Amino acid sequence: MSIATSLDIFLIVTTVVYTFLVLYMRWGWDRLPSVGAAQRDIRSKVSVLIAARNEEQNIGRTLDAILAQDFPKDKREIIVVDDHSTDGTAALVTTYAARGVKLIQLNEGDKLNSYKKLAISRAIAEATGDIIVTTDADCRMGTRWLSTVIGHFEQSGAVMLSSPVVYSEEVSYFERLQTLEFLYLIGLGAAGIGNHHPTTCNGANLAYRRDVFYEMGGFQGIDNVASGDDELFLHKVAEKHAEKIGFCKSREAIVYTDAKPTLRSFISQRKRWASKSTKYRDKRVVALGVSIWLFNLAFLAAAVHFVIDLPHVHVLFLGSFALKVLAELIFIAPLCGFARRSKLLWNLPLLSLVHAVYLVYIGVAGNIGKYDWKGRKVN
Repeated sequence: MSIATSLDIFLIVTTVVYTFLVLYMRWGWDRLPSVGAAQRDIRSKVSVLIAARNEEQNIGRTLDAILAQDFPKDKREIIVVDDHSTDGTAALVTTYAARGVKLIQLNEGDKLNSYKKLAISRAIAEATGDIIVTTDADCRMGTRWLSTVIGHFEQSGAVMLSSPVVYSEEVSYFERLQTLEFLYLIGLGAAGIGNHHPTTCNGANLAYRRDVFYEMGGFQGIDNVASGDDELFLHKVAEKHAEKIGFCKSREAIVYTDAKPTLRSFISQRKRWASKSTKYRDKRVVALGVSIWLFNLAFLAAAVHFVIDLPHVHVLFLGSFALKVLAELIFIAPLCGFARRSKLLWNLPLLSLVHAVYLVYIGVAGNIGKYDWKGRKVN
């Protein structure tokens, strides 16, 4: 069998597998129940936690959004952990003290690989809420965000609840492409929960019971990984409580944040996210990631062959590309509708091509070497 024939068979097999996986994820999204109006009779006390590093330009807007929540003030506390900021983040947060915002400052020096997990652990240790809600210092929320998330948390009997995160306020075409790609990632996490196999979530909009955090040993065992305060902890909880992990499928529950303004900052972020993949203990999650990566590798190889062979038409590559775009369209169209960003779908064919290059690169680069994060070199 020739190398070309072997590559063709590899492309056929991985295309079929990828198409099946994407359609299966669409089914998972459809299985998630839509969440209704925000609940008014909140029973649980909630601690909203923010780990912040050099967020002077953003955190005021985030705190204003949280303080403006349509949520009982006696059942809400806000804790910000300043992670060795070199700007005025801590000073700005102190101006919110009279409005009930508590500040904790880390003073650890350059000793750790994951300061964010330490920051969250410190905040949880001082929190008084039954439910922990984490978000980021550069996020915005509607006024019913917290009541919608906590209402669904209580009604569903969940011990952990992932909720949607969407990019907004883009200023460039590059950022709009990121918004579409990020909806794909958020959809994968939601669909995994819908299929009762939680795979991923986002710490910018995550809630879990405080007692479950301690029951699972907190971040013990994953505290040496720079990233993963959300996803790796999700996997720990899923080992014991997979059936009690939910997703809040409601527009009111969306947290909005910003895409990366430059390619360099985007690559650095995605390398940080990919760096935790070698720590997955659930082999099904590993198999899913490897399957997607192998398909994109085969697709990229076929694309190179297509270009080299011009003007001859590589029908197999075109068929694989068509199936890829069609499957992704079927999956991501309802997500774009959910986020009210359906106009972005016109960019899907281009993103589908670019996405293959980026995924193959990040799959390797994210698991070797170091990367920069807010002025730190991280393994």
